[in-house]
Amino acid sequence: AQVAAVVKLVDDGKLSNKLARQVVEGVLAGEGEPEQVMADRGLAMVRDDSLIQAAINEALEAHPGIVEKIRGGKVAAAGAIVGAVMKATKGQADAAQVRELVMAACGQA
Repeated sequence: AQVAAVVKLVDDGKLSNKLARQVVEGVLAGEGEPEQVMADRGLAMVRDDSLIQAAINEALEAHPGIVEKIRGGKVAAAGAIVGAVMKATKGQADAAQVRELVMAACGQA
């Protein structure tokens, strides 16, 4: 039942696959129900667009060379910016959403 609850949290977009592993570990360690472990460990997905956009803007400003590569058509370079944003949000942002926003910010949407 607890595994099903973790799967539902992932399906509902409240938890990433990567963070789900930490929730399962917490449940197995006796820290409580999945929702409780997620809350106690601060593992919920970041859904605040302004927070995500701020992290993207910061990453873009910190890596102007990568931004130029993306604008020049090397879209694979966006991975470095996405990685920086994921690090800034402690892995709690939706990587696909971050990538879309990065590409849009660099004129590649």
